[in-house]
Amino acid sequence: MAPYAPAVMTSLQDLRKKIDELDEKIVRLLNERAEAAVEIGRLKASTGTAVFAPDRERAVLNRVAGLSAGPLSKESLSAIYRELMSASFALERPPRVGYLGPKGSFSHEAAMGKFGASIEYEPLLNIHGIFDAMDRGHIDYGVVPVENNSSGGVVLDTLDAFVEHDVQICNEIQRAIHQNLMAKCPWDEIQTVHSKPEAFKQCQNWLAETGFGAKVVPAPSTSKAAEKAAEEPGVAAIGSALAAQLYGLQILAANIEDNPKNATRFFVLGKDSAKRTGDDQTSLMLVTAHKAGALVDVLLVFQKRGINMTMITSRPSAKTDLEYNFFVDLDGHQEDKTVKAALEEARTHCRTIRVLGSYPKSTEVIAA
Repeated sequence: MAPYAPAVMTSLQDLRKKIDELDEKIVRLLNERAEAAVEIGRLKASTGTAVFAPDRERAVLNRVAGLSAGPLSKESLSAIYRELMSASFALERPPRVGYLGPKGSFSHEAAMGKFGASIEYEPLLNIHGIFDAMDRGHIDYGVVPVENNSSGGVVLDTLDAFVEHDVQICNEIQRAIHQNLMAKCPWDEIQTVHSKPEAFKQCQNWLAETGFGAKVVPAPSTSKAAEKAAEEPGVAAIGSALAAQLYGLQILAANIEDNPKNATRFFVLGKDSAKRTGDDQTSLMLVTAHKAGALVDVLLVFQKRGINMTMITSRPSAKTDLEYNFFVDLDGHQEDKTVKAALEEARTHCRTIRVLGSYPKSTEVIAA
């Protein structure tokens, strides 16, 4: 019996012909869109405008989602259009994006998820190196981790770097983090498991249940662990699927993190804040006045105006004893009338207050 009846084959051929015809239209329209992007790039270059506009990205993705009646999901359309915008960046002027390396790190995954495959990426050794590269103009944007919901809160190196560097937050990324056991050898030949200590912390239950908890060896990064697993027999690593792909490793166990909703928040660093979108967030760094209740006074300024604060943490100053830098996230844009008034009043209770950036609020966790 033939695998397909003649009528089925005819129908299949007709549908494939329809897809071919649609592809011709899509390619033509994509190139028309690209030509418009080139013109936009020329205008941006003549005015010194940044290539990446987070507010415009948000508007495009929202509009595309609203235009669709299915069957493509919002997430699928967003992924397609992110790559389309990445190709447009390359036509305008390819931005250079720095991230916490080496290649295959979760920061690398987050950066590619945000900016796509058509731009230049620069792996940097540490978070301060990303801020320094921004200051020197060696990169256009930087992607740095801020906090993880499973491994103990904020990334201190990122907060500390804001004290020394004058860069702006122009966007944020909420990205799902999936840990994977990877190796070149079979499961029963694994002698040691390497990864960053934070990764082990996210997989404590799994490591205990499998017995690998007694074989863990700390590494500087999940990428370095993957590199070691690729070079040495009997070595496995815990890290990203991208690392497995880049270093030629087989994923022996996927999604081994204890929290299935494990996610990390990243900041996108730029030279300027994003424009208002109507659903924004603002990050501040402040030092309160040396008086009793000064921090409470600052908090009350925002409370009485109905401004929601979503995060507050502190770090001891490296410059002055007994002084703390407070980091605050609040709802709204620094150009909003209410937020602007609150910032002016808050300054009367602070020795210093600095807006680190206003940017579109992340509304969803991007799948890995």
